[in-house]
Amino acid sequence: MIEIGKHQLLTVNREVDFGLYLGDGNEEILLPTKYVPDGLSIGDKLRVFVYKDSEDRPIATTLQPAGEVGSIVSLKVKDSNPHGAFMDWGLEKDLFVPKREQHVPFQVGKFYVVRILLDHKTNRLIGTSKIRAFLKKDADGLEEGQKVNLLIYSVTDLGFQAVINGTYSGLLYRSECPVEFAIGTETDGYIRAIREDGKIDLRLSLGGREGADEHREMLLDALHKNDGYLNLTDKSSPEVIQQTLGMSKKAFKKALGNLYRDRLVLLESEGVRLAASDDKA
Repeated sequence: MIEIGKHQLLTVNREVDFGLYLGDGNEEILLPTKYVPDGLSIGDKLRVFVYKDSEDRPIATTLQPAGEVGSIVSLKVKDSNPHGAFMDWGLEKDLFVPKREQHVPFQVGKFYVVRILLDHKTNRLIGTSKIRAFLKKDADGLEEGQKVNLLIYSVTDLGFQAVINGTYSGLLYRSECPVEFAIGTETDGYIRAIREDGKIDLRLSLGGREGADEHREMLLDALHKNDGYLNLTDKSSPEVIQQTLGMSKKAFKKALGNLYRDRLVLLESEGVRLAASDDKA
């Protein structure tokens, strides 16, 4: 069955003046000409995303949206009206978030974290920022010290609430964050603790020797990926360091000092450079 809001691998069945019809053996759907890749032939298979166009017709596209049904993503508001907000998610038709699905009134130009849903009354794709109901209430599958992906979805006096691996919810304490995270920020982190009530505490880095070793490797890796040079010094702002490397300024300075003592990097006035003798392999 061809599903709205999902990526699917379909077969090219036939060609018409305005595109190709793709099928799964039971149903067909139109891939408009503007989305047809060069060199595609009858019988070929193509991975497409299926949604409804501005005229409410199901169509296929080779454009890649920010997510599919069930995904929790950070999107920017392009426009709004009294009924809701229109989010940029990579397709020609914006994702609509009805006013009733906004936990706070959305503002044009700002980012919000939403879950993509299929409205079963209209069979249209919509978004909701009321994501708590969709997050797991326990920590099954997670363990302390585990590295995870974090998506900041709420800011409180205590800290920053984050979606963990698209499935769970946890808290980064403000006192342990080197920068003020904005809603929609995505970063790596670690499970600090799993409480008896199932709540999850997070941290941005590992503690102790293990964390120091990881920061050292992260800095080395970033240098190799940037032709051996980074425009960062111990005078760089915490925000720039966090954005560039995903670590705190304290962790950066410690890793930098460690690499310098081992003669793996050179400290320059405007940045840090790999020493000529360094060989990551």
